[in-house]
Amino acid sequence: METDLTSNAAPRLLDQVRGKIRLKHYSIRTEQSYLDWIKRYIIFHDKQHPAGLGAAEVEAFLTHLAVERRVAASTQNQAKSALLFLYRDVLNNELPWLDNVEKAKAPQRLPVVLTRAEVQALLSQLEGVDWLMASLLYGAGLRLMECVRLRIKDVDLERKEILVRDGKGNKDRVTMLPLALVQPMKQQIARVRQQHTLDLRAGAGSVYLPSALAVKYPNAAHEWFWQYIFPAAKTSVDPRSGAVQRHHLSEQNLQRAIKQAVRDADLSKPASPHTLRHSFATHLLEGGYDIRTVQELLGHNDVSTTMIYTHVLNKGGRGVHSPLDILTT
Repeated sequence: METDLTSNAAPRLLDQVRGKIRLKHYSIRTEQSYLDWIKRYIIFHDKQHPAGLGAAEVEAFLTHLAVERRVAASTQNQAKSALLFLYRDVLNNELPWLDNVEKAKAPQRLPVVLTRAEVQALLSQLEGVDWLMASLLYGAGLRLMECVRLRIKDVDLERKEILVRDGKGNKDRVTMLPLALVQPMKQQIARVRQQHTLDLRAGAGSVYLPSALAVKYPNAAHEWFWQYIFPAAKTSVDPRSGAVQRHHLSEQNLQRAIKQAVRDADLSKPASPHTLRHSFATHLLEGGYDIRTVQELLGHNDVSTTMIYTHVLNKGGRGVHSPLDILTT
């Protein structure tokens, strides 16, 4: 059964996928990713309708990604999740276990970690909101998207706490707000409040809310405490609701700023925003904090994930003294 993606049949299928994703309140990023993989799957099988395909065709596509396209293991897993969602949740077809998939190999790499001096050099090349956000990545161990999605209600300046909502795995956790960032955060929040006041006067001031909350509390999108701490400079149209809102800053802004800061600081390591989170964990362990505490601050499910930082502590190769150093002392 062949289906042209430009015909009426394919859009109906993709609309079904889109509707089911929104019913389950998945993020817009997940929606875009799943739709993209499903389109690629259909094209790979000569635009046949997925209802006429099954486990063997899914295995063939995933194996193609690993063997011929040489995609990363995380990319292959993302494609697999999209297709399993298509069959299980949209087509109501429980695929048998995919035993014959050639799995992409996940490389066992140690994270890039900066020294304290390198972190200081990097941060010194940043200013304004870029500096504040990068400082939060390092000072509180936030992931990039956790930082850009912070809302006013998530930061307790008195208790010096940050509540990370819907982190990786849809989990909440509490981490610290560094004392050095309390005053800069107060100033940033004051600027956001001023902007929000102007937006309200102009008949705007709305912000994105999770679907269930938007339905339950229709006026909450204009409330002050729901606003983003790092809002975009301009309003934009929500791709789902069509509402004009002030979203958070694009994560690409900080990615570009840190990339330039690495060059300006003349660092010899390929640092990224996530490198600051790696450095946060490693420096806490170097400072003597126990690994369970670091695990909770990072929001790791399993302590084995946190254990990787014990291999990059600043103690030389695995903390062993070289026999040459012993010989020459």
